Amino acid sequence: MPTTNDSAAIFSRVAELKQKLQETAAERDQIGGTAFKERQLIRDSGLLKLFLPEAFGGAAQSWPVVLGTIREIASVDSSLAHIYGFQHLILATIQLFGTPRQTERLFAETGQNNLFWGNALNPLDERTLLTQTAGRLFVNGRKSFCSGARDSDRLLISALDDKGRLIVAAVPSNRKGIILNDDWDNIGQRQTDSGSVEFNQVELFEDEILRTPGPLGSIFASLRPLIAQLTLSNIYLGIAQGALQEAIEFTRTKGRPWFASRVKHVGDDPYILHRLGELSSEIRAAEALTDLAAANLQAAWKRGDDLTNEERGKLALDVAATKVISSRVGLEVSSKLFDITGARATARTLNLDRYWRNVRVHSLHDPVDYKLRDLGDWLLNQNWPKPSFYS
Repeated sequence: MPTTNDSAAIFSRVAELKQKLQETAAERDQIGGTAFKERQLIRDSGLLKLFLPEAFGGAAQSWPVVLGTIREIASVDSSLAHIYGFQHLILATIQLFGTPRQTERLFAETGQNNLFWGNALNPLDERTLLTQTAGRLFVNGRKSFCSGARDSDRLLISALDDKGRLIVAAVPSNRKGIILNDDWDNIGQRQTDSGSVEFNQVELFEDEILRTPGPLGSIFASLRPLIAQLTLSNIYLGIAQGALQEAIEFTRTKGRPWFASRVKHVGDDPYILHRLGELSSEIRAAEALTDLAAANLQAAWKRGDDLTNEERGKLALDVAATKVISSRVGLEVSSKLFDITGARATARTLNLDRYWRNVRVHSLHDPVDYKLRDLGDWLLNQNWPKPSFYS
């Protein structure tokens, strides 16, 4: 489907995709594995090219729009939102870490062939090494938490060279020696394919390595982890929104007032109304903070190589606060939805616990305690968060 740059048309397309994903989301969560059919729906939607410039067949959309679509999809299927969100993160990484020539080539290939990118970066997993033999480069080892790698067309990978430096590269997913394992079976985010990837003497070519400026090689390049964190925050918030909507729908159609309330209709039960108001308020606050961070990211993105340490630092604090609040709201709403719906909503066929399981697994991506530390360090010592792959 052609990509449009009209935001109203984009969100209309997202709504269509959401409806299709929602029809099977609960069942697919129980099954796990790769959502081949649903990934194709995303391909067909044209949304994979949302971030790309128009010159490459994309919609050239801003970060608030891109992140907004991720949040919308997460409200019905956070696994597919995770994979979809990483598509845009990876394309941004290519632009931030690579040369203009590399960016142009990879963007052109992505736009022309509607490529779906997968992740095998994981800088904390140091089991993958880059070696040189007779002037040729080879990657060997294994990576964990490789979200979206299965059924992908291209992979963003990393390895340590002989000097211990992190090397990031973009390669075809079907290159000889790459094995995409079907070994993700965690309690949540069950269709993110976040299993392992093996590299057995995989040849790597020099023009595939993103060296200039390279991983976090400039202030502008260090926006990459902030984009990643804000992507995750929008997924957590989307999960909270979806969980609350499920609670509302169940209560409207199947809810009963508690006998002690002395009311006839569930809509008059004071404690259900209280709980709905409480959770709605928390979501509204998280939405405001997350949207502010997205707007500030867009402003920083426009600065390009003129971005200063102070500007980057302020954005990092916004993103840290967003990560903390969205994580907490996601866990709170996905747990307390049962206080609204009652015991009958715990039926396994409804699978409403998937909201909590998804946000619980995903929010462990990196401990929010370290985001709180960064916020506290700024307040007390005026130290900006130090750029890393997680801050």
